Amino acid sequence: MFATVPAAGTSRSLLTYIAQGREIGLIIIVLSFVAVVLIVAQLVRLRRSALAPEESIAILDKHLRAGQIEAAISYCDSPDNDSFLTRVMGAALLRCSRSPFGFLELKSAIEEVGQLQVARLYRLTDGVNLIAAIAPMLGLLGTVVGMVGAFDAIRVAEGPVRPDALAGNISQALITTVLGLIVAIPCTAAYTYLRNRIDNLTDEVGQTIEDLAAHLESTSTQPSRGPGA
Repeated sequence: MFATVPAAGTSRSLLTYIAQGREIGLIIIVLSFVAVVLIVAQLVRLRRSALAPEESIAILDKHLRAGQIEAAISYCDSPDNDSFLTRVMGAALLRCSRSPFGFLELKSAIEEVGQLQVARLYRLTDGVNLIAAIAPMLGLLGTVVGMVGAFDAIRVAEGPVRPDALAGNISQALITTVLGLIVAIPCTAAYTYLRNRIDNLTDEVGQTIEDLAAHLESTSTQPSRGPGA
């Protein structure tokens, strides 16, 4: 699993290099695993079928065409039907049902609630961005700690400094920087990709929401409560 790198007639495993990063290197490695988990979780969450399930679209379309506003709100409020689509539509419909202006402000309500939900999706990617920011800083910290250790070794040495007395600290200084960049670069790329994916998907879902809202835009200012209301 771990490749070996030849050096001066010997071979050193990847684990050996990681171990030379010491405590700071270990922290960076742990952050890399956390980043992988966060990225995979967001990739699973940021799917069209998760943000706007086809079943939810069909049911809301049926209710709104029939003017069954309470049924649509009830469907959106159910935890079993939670999605970006139902959160936006549910909050917007509820606001309009309580407003004296009725569905005249449906479009503005959808825009406001939609912006809040998009901001919520953005916040879910902040963990990846945080790791991308602190990983190279931890690498720099490891570099400083390693260089301080190297200078301490020179200070306490009696006579010429032996190379092996400096090797451990210098290795830590260099390896932690490398580890920090190895984690930060893909995290930065993943963060940018996730943000763009949010923009693209929410634009698509936004168009679907507008299509659903079109059933009500010509409704009178006081919304219908559906049959039997």
